[in-house]
Amino acid sequence: MLQYLVILLDDTSVSYCHCDNLYTERHLISLDDLRSGILFAMKQNLMIQFVYPDYELPKEYLDLIDSIDHHDIVPYPQKGDVVVLNEASSLNEIDTFSDNVYVLRTKKDDLFGSKDVIAKALPLVKRLNVVLTDVDSMTDDDMSTYSSVLDEWAGVLKTSYLNGGSPQFNLLTDRMMLNQSNHCNAGVENITLAPNGKYYLCPAFYYCNPGENINPLEIPNQQLLRLDYAPLCRHCDAFHCRRCIWLNRKTTLEYNTPSHEQCIVAHTERNAARRLLYSIREHAIFMPEIDIKNINYIDPFVVRKEW
Repeated sequence: MLQYLVILLDDTSVSYCHCDNLYTERHLISLDDLRSGILFAMKQNLMIQFVYPDYELPKEYLDLIDSIDHHDIVPYPQKGDVVVLNEASSLNEIDTFSDNVYVLRTKKDDLFGSKDVIAKALPLVKRLNVVLTDVDSMTDDDMSTYSSVLDEWAGVLKTSYLNGGSPQFNLLTDRMMLNQSNHCNAGVENITLAPNGKYYLCPAFYYCNPGENINPLEIPNQQLLRLDYAPLCRHCDAFHCRRCIWLNRKTTLEYNTPSHEQCIVAHTERNAARRLLYSIREHAIFMPEIDIKNINYIDPFVVRKEW
């Protein structure tokens, strides 16, 4: 069931997920299409998420946006419900606790090189999401480095919790709070209205594949997108994995089948979250009674026959 409508306000609206926005020229959504999208959301009882470009919108647009309850996703340094960063160094500007939710989009080498910057920021934010924009290039060899870096960040989070803090970090804390799948669910729980007035499965399909438009309102067989019809994912307990359908399509040519890289990244995070969870419990810090069992694989495909 649909729950959210994402409205891209301009062709150059900020990307907040795996796909880079390939558009460089501004093209603002028309007021008619904006009104139509808002009306659609009202009729369907959907929460709207507006995604902004890096310039100030005309007053008539801002007035229309403010006419309905919504969330703002903005590029740094704008102010909004979700602030998207493309440079880890921007986190250095957070020197006191911030109630903002930050999304850091970065490549793996930059992520590893910026581990100390991220560690410093973790106790100072309400929530930080890190999105790897080159997750499809992650190798098995990268996982050793990634696992070590995750453990370093887990130590920072543990210290913060012991001191009364409660920062959220998607790579580690999300799995500790989940007892069922919590994926992106693009095309099932959320769809996107693009500046051209057309609906897309998610922003990535407009930013990166505008010619391959599947209207999510006219899909004859939504089983192609649903978790209960995903042979691997429906049995998986990496509940925090985004299960990105755009990344699936890019790497496996199937919307409902993840790549090896997406699986090993999610399971490396899952295992690090398990270590953090049980380390915290040793100090009697209250945590939900979530069980993350020990496993001996990081790609569920290797044990598929056991299912």
